[in-house]
Amino acid sequence: MDIVELKKDGESLTLALKGRLDAISADDFSRKVAEATAEGARHLLVEMSDLDYISSAGLRVILTAAKQLKKLGGELKLAALQENVATVFKISGFDKIIPILPTCDDA
Repeated sequence: MDIVELKKDGESLTLALKGRLDAISADDFSRKVAEATAEGARHLLVEMSDLDYISSAGLRVILTAAKQLKKLGGELKLAALQENVATVFKISGFDKIIPILPTCDDA
């Protein structure tokens, strides 16, 4: 999985995920979120139009990041999910916990 920093503005950061978010790549995402919060990010938007697959480990790391940001007074939002990834979020109920937007512009 690739993690690309798209935009940084004060306490807001937009990242794009490409590939697969699974047990192998979950630690990379977790480290990136930890680095971002250490540098002052409190609002994270994750653009997922190029994320092809998410596993339970990927869901877990997304939920952990959302909780971490909430503790800091911030929020995690997801945008532009592919249909198969969006289905995983709906089936798991995560779409009720984490805001999911059609596009980054909607954030």
